[in-house]
Amino acid sequence: MDNQHATITWRDGTIPVSDRFDDPYFSLDNGLEETRYVFLRGNDLPARFTGDFHIAELGFGTGLNFLVTLQEWRASGATGRLTFTTFEAFPMTPADRAQALAAFPQVATEAAELAAALSTGNSVELAGNVQLNVIIGDARATLPAWQDRVDAWYLDGFSPAKNPEMWDAALLAQVARHMTPAGTLATYAAAGFVRANLEAAGLTVTRIKGYGRKRHMTTARFPL
Repeated sequence: MDNQHATITWRDGTIPVSDRFDDPYFSLDNGLEETRYVFLRGNDLPARFTGDFHIAELGFGTGLNFLVTLQEWRASGATGRLTFTTFEAFPMTPADRAQALAAFPQVATEAAELAAALSTGNSVELAGNVQLNVIIGDARATLPAWQDRVDAWYLDGFSPAKNPEMWDAALLAQVARHMTPAGTLATYAAAGFVRANLEAAGLTVTRIKGYGRKRHMTTARFPL
């Protein structure tokens, strides 16, 4: 699996759709604003960017979530270190990632930095005291073997209806196991079984208004 790349069909030449999961990589409304709303606002960021901060993500995809977070980290003036660890089973090729990110000129500078950094490996340093770790492989195998705990999770796998393995109880229990006390989680997903699995993992779960045409999304917190 480590050598498998995502295969993609392009909708209108700008929206990448996964052939494997038959699902777009980002919102048809506005992928960048979806990231701000779901993952940053859903985790109360950048307000929590004080001192060192660690974010983990299921589903690196285009890298858009990381790029928006990188922008916000730098703009916040935070003096600590940002570590961003992301788990991806089927990475995009560099060419596909570049084509997808070309739709977001707001992050063009950061996208060029990301492309240059990832050409050297999957664990890289970027300006602003930022560490990016891309862990390739099935998260059901790679996450249990991982040792760190994080302050915030972005759950951005493909739709629970299309990729239920990314949202099963065992994997979400691992997500919870890798959270710090009072750590948070956000996802666009609001399926009942996803919320039930998060609650079974010991998290306090809240359903809130979703972005764009989505009625709801989910946030969760690890209790103190």
